[in-house]
Amino acid sequence: MSITENFLTVSEELRLFGISCLVGAALGAVYDVFRAFRLIFPHNSILTAFEDILFFCIYAVTLSVFSAVFAGGETRLYYAVGNLIGFALYMALVGSVVMGTLRRLLTLLGAVLKLIFRPVKAIYTLLGKKLLLKFVGFIQIIVKPLKKIKIVLLNRRNLLYNKMENKKRKNVKSVVEKNET
Repeated sequence: MSITENFLTVSEELRLFGISCLVGAALGAVYDVFRAFRLIFPHNSILTAFEDILFFCIYAVTLSVFSAVFAGGETRLYYAVGNLIGFALYMALVGSVVMGTLRRLLTLLGAVLKLIFRPVKAIYTLLGKKLLLKFVGFIQIIVKPLKKIKIVLLNRRNLLYNKMENKKRKNVKSVVEKNET
């Protein structure tokens, strides 16, 4: 009877641990892509949570593919520990440099784009002011005839129910006075 051996030697386990550390560093680069996307397009916490869930799904697929390809389908705890160590090393050594550089590049790009689009913004603002004047003039043509129409309830000086002297009933006797006579 032939039994397949599932035991790995120490050198094979060290090799798998090293490869899992490299895979963790590659996952750090993937996470930097998500972080760069967040820098370029700021968004709310729901989308950020969705991106994090997507990253963890990518990590789960990566861990299972790593186990299938390199370890014959066996998943061991030190693969995840190696991934975590590789990810942490990448973030501490390379990730901070990448994100700092990306922040500086985006700041520079924003300044250049502001400089380029400053004349366009000035033209847009001038055009907006001109159109606003035309629009206000057009609206006044519509509103002036409406103001001339005298609707009794909408004309404030003719509102009788807002005046205090009209609260007291002048020509009407109270119910008690009627009953006494």
